[in-house]
Amino acid sequence: MQKILCLGEALIDMICTDKGTSLTHGVNFLKKPGGAPTNVAAAIAALGGQVSVAAMVGTDPFGDHLQNVLEKFGVDTTYLLTSPAHFTTFAFVSLLENGERDFYFNRGADAAFGLPQIEQIACQQFGIFHFGSATAFLGGPLQQAYNALLHKAQLQQAFICFDPNYRQLLFGKNQESFIEQSWQYLHACNFFKVSDEEALLLTQTQTLQEAVEIFQAKTTAVFAITLGKDGTLLRVGNHVQTIPSIPITPVDTTGAGDAFVGAVLYQLSVLDANTIHSLDAATWTSLVQKANKAGARTCEFMGAMEAFRYLNKEILA
Repeated sequence: MQKILCLGEALIDMICTDKGTSLTHGVNFLKKPGGAPTNVAAAIAALGGQVSVAAMVGTDPFGDHLQNVLEKFGVDTTYLLTSPAHFTTFAFVSLLENGERDFYFNRGADAAFGLPQIEQIACQQFGIFHFGSATAFLGGPLQQAYNALLHKAQLQQAFICFDPNYRQLLFGKNQESFIEQSWQYLHACNFFKVSDEEALLLTQTQTLQEAVEIFQAKTTAVFAITLGKDGTLLRVGNHVQTIPSIPITPVDTTGAGDAFVGAVLYQLSVLDANTIHSLDAATWTSLVQKANKAGARTCEFMGAMEAFRYLNKEILA
């Protein structure tokens, strides 16, 4: 089995449970461990994969909580480092009555993971690298670490996975920078997953068909575009198809995309390292069909990490 490394942010989501209330007036909050690459790592471990997470948290109770949660799933936290000079990053979210989100990002330790920390990682032990950070393109040490690790992964011809995880509330004023940096990874990766909204944003198109054509023309990667209840569009070479979703009654869609990516990477990790770069369309179709099951199971529970407790190998059968 190949080892997987997930790089990016580990943070605490503080969810306001006062319905329709702004963060200014919210009183009650629910603490949830999060961060997209952290979620992916937890999903991989829940399915039985060998995965490490590379991130920075504060030397505080919230950093301890993140480490404890990940270790309970079986994630290797050797590279989950702590910084006494920073607090663990927080994302505060409240759902307003009009359906919009009130959001405040209190960035701390995740931004401090930089080049010195990358040098501590024994990269040769990993056959698969996942880049899925919503904050790595904001600038600073994490951005530098991201680019350095991408270079290392390319040099050792590892399998590279990318999920841009666009967040309007983070990048509303920096869309151009986000798009430009994302394309660096779209060109470099072997597999990427985007939502239908991200596909339109990154290609600056109006229709999904146009977006698919641009991705096909400009990238060589296998890619999946998640379409919610309408399924997952998969491209392998010149082969394009839409794989149906699993019918469910969703409770919470948080983490579904991370579970999907985690399930894809877990399935790749159990295959021969020399073959995963050249899998045929039939094999990829099977991988995505099974990953859709993991995403659907996640939607049946409240909260990503809570849902991942119900992920296991049998779901992918």
